[in-house]
Amino acid sequence: MKLHIVYEDEHLLVLYKPAGVPVQSARVGTKDCESLIKNYLYEKNPGKGAPYLGMVHRLDQPVEGLVLFALTPQAAAALSRQSAGHKMEKTYLAVRRVVDNFSVENTNSQKLCGKPVGNVEKEVDNWTECVDYLCKNGKENRSEITSPTYPGAKKAVLRYRILERRKGQELVEIRLETGRHHQIRVQMAGMGTPLAGDRKYGSAETEKYVENVENSFPALCAYRLRFRHPATGKWMEFEIKPQNPVFSTFLSTK
Repeated sequence: MKLHIVYEDEHLLVLYKPAGVPVQSARVGTKDCESLIKNYLYEKNPGKGAPYLGMVHRLDQPVEGLVLFALTPQAAAALSRQSAGHKMEKTYLAVRRVVDNFSVENTNSQKLCGKPVGNVEKEVDNWTECVDYLCKNGKENRSEITSPTYPGAKKAVLRYRILERRKGQELVEIRLETGRHHQIRVQMAGMGTPLAGDRKYGSAETEKYVENVENSFPALCAYRLRFRHPATGKWMEFEIKPQNPVFSTFLSTK
């Protein structure tokens, strides 16, 4: 994997992560973003010893997009505070499937954590806010929608708006208010509109309704990142174009 560095200074580094590449991995020999960046920094300044690299946030392995790393402990602390305090804006683009007579019960998004509760939605500043309670099924590496009282259930909140509709699919913009395991994927599936290409929470049967799904990754991209610089306090914003071919149906005309 070749590093695609979007921005770098002495305090931080913004990286584009392709789908399928882990941000961090404990497996020996696995090429992950963390080890590749550390190698890059060491080769850049070999006389300084092992470089410092702080992970500010993560992306799921199948998801492409922007990832932020800190290059000093001070920057790591400042950026982590922004992320934890919801001062850092993480915006995603996704293509979700909209199929007539589509039933969530016919997808792989089974409810394994007790009786599920449907999405709670409301309009907030021209965005639709969606609230669920999720529990993580570690054995199967998935999350499930459940009731608020189920043991281990965590509140999951996101906001989304539909940018464009085409036959059988919608281009949506999403902002995370919480950072739960597989949150966007499971909440979209919970609405009956799973992401195109998502084999874990969707259904291969319905892929025939969507164009350009000859890939093994969900159509989800962390395409915009906005935060304050940890040293100067100035706002910084970065944006990239998704590479997943599913997006070409919409973005080729933009």
